[in-house]
Amino acid sequence: MKNILIATLLFLSLNNLSFAEEIAPGVLRTPDSRFENLQDYPFEPNYMEIDGLRIHYLDEGPKDANPIVLFHGEPTWSYLYRKMIPVFTEAGHRVIVPDMVGFGKSDKFNSKYDYSYKHHIDVMKELIVKLDIKNATHFGQDWGGLVGLRVVAELPDRFARVVVSNTGMPAREGFSAWLFEYMTKLIVWWHGDITFDELYAESRIALTSENPTPAQGATMFSKWIAHSYYSEDMDIAGIIEVFGDAPLNDEERRAYEAPYPSGEYKAGAHVWPYLIPTQLQENEKYWKEVYEKWDKPFLVAFGGEERVTLRMKDDFVNRIPDPTVITLGGAGHFVQEQAGPELAQIINDFIAGKEVTDLEASKK
Repeated sequence: MKNILIATLLFLSLNNLSFAEEIAPGVLRTPDSRFENLQDYPFEPNYMEIDGLRIHYLDEGPKDANPIVLFHGEPTWSYLYRKMIPVFTEAGHRVIVPDMVGFGKSDKFNSKYDYSYKHHIDVMKELIVKLDIKNATHFGQDWGGLVGLRVVAELPDRFARVVVSNTGMPAREGFSAWLFEYMTKLIVWWHGDITFDELYAESRIALTSENPTPAQGATMFSKWIAHSYYSEDMDIAGIIEVFGDAPLNDEERRAYEAPYPSGEYKAGAHVWPYLIPTQLQENEKYWKEVYEKWDKPFLVAFGGEERVTLRMKDDFVNRIPDPTVITLGGAGHFVQEQAGPELAQIINDFIAGKEVTDLEASKK
């Protein structure tokens, strides 16, 4: 009887484990069941194969309308734009929202060493070309800007205007670029495995200060990279709440964690911050060749409470010729959560050529 009981308990335990669904060597695909009945996410999935990976994207609104392309960042996915998409489609726009490799419903490498900044750019470029996107509006936040701005820079004829919020395209030249990347990796190694509690404490210092010092911001940035890089199972929803000052309800937390049945699926989220300094010279090239000569509408709309990327805002203000600059009052890093519908309406007005002004938005 004892042996039968032990065997039964072992069988039940094994059946409750979450096994990774490997659809090719080193490639995982999240089961569709994980995405059932997500709150405020009724959108139909679309898929495209790129570089041997199945890439998911939303394609909402009239297909003959000029598109708005929304690029998500770390550690989110297209669910982030659920509050903005209806505002765009009601105004008659087509809306394209891809999930980057490793995020959302797109396929995921199970090793962080298979991801690269350049690969993210190349995959998103191919998606834009295969969909034959033209006369588009770019919107990017967080890593959505780091990738999306490169997509625009390499396919400028396909984009009519650019909107950015709480993002940047970090750049340096020559030896300075190499040194910054090397020193960043060295500091991350020195920090080692930073716990979520340690990261939270550091973030409160930098994110709640009235005038955070560059040293505070740099320390938080390096500890964030170390936490994500050495993590085995990042608290996705917890990170959104910490850095965005955006409380989530239980259903929203479930949705943000939906792409990841286990830590194995999170390699892309774990490594993304670590990749930030890996394209510094290339980014500087595109700043000089494309963005310093930009002659189309360009809107800079940072959150009034943003601290994570605030230092990169100056690049847009000082290097883009004659940008439109507004502030989203009350919004932190994840503006889509705190002021999504209001920001979408601002972008609608910007596309229509109307004057846009600062937003006074209450926090969620």
